Amino acid sequence: MSTKKIGIIIGSLRKESYSKKIALAMANLFPEGFDLKVIDLSDLPMYNEDLDGETPPNAWTTFREEAKKMDAFLFVTPEYNRSVPAVIKNALDVGSRPYGQSIWDNKIGAVISVSPGALSGFGANHHLRQSLVFLNVLTLQQPEAYLGNVTNFLAEDGTITNEGTLGFIQTIVDSFVTLIEKNS
Repeated sequence: MSTKKIGIIIGSLRKESYSKKIALAMANLFPEGFDLKVIDLSDLPMYNEDLDGETPPNAWTTFREEAKKMDAFLFVTPEYNRSVPAVIKNALDVGSRPYGQSIWDNKIGAVISVSPGALSGFGANHHLRQSLVFLNVLTLQQPEAYLGNVTNFLAEDGTITNEGTLGFIQTIVDSFVTLIEKNS
């Protein structure tokens, strides 16, 4: 089996974001043969079709080229105002253009929403899934991954302190790995 490249898309730009800590903790749970890489979205200019001609912004070109190399994507996101953060929506838009050249088409994805609150990013999770359906990303359906009350099981250094939660996250990773292997 060749190494599978997994792009990690994090919906929070905050240095100490819960989503980033969860994403990095999850990356350590993948088996050998999976190479995970965080794709930085912090310098990705907002999509504007007027700029997407012969010389699009360098950051768009770099993002598109890096994302094209990925076999799958792990999306880890907080919820902003009952939806996805603008940084994720912008990445989806930049990657889906120009028309007919989407880097998302026929990729595999998993969505994990993270929140310090009890609702666990339910709205963001489903809004992101809706966009991924349109973009033709085969998305992990089960187990659904909503991680609420994250401050109760996530240490400051990013360690997951609750064995039950760690086991659940391992189940998500294992299911995602199976989905990738079946569809490679």
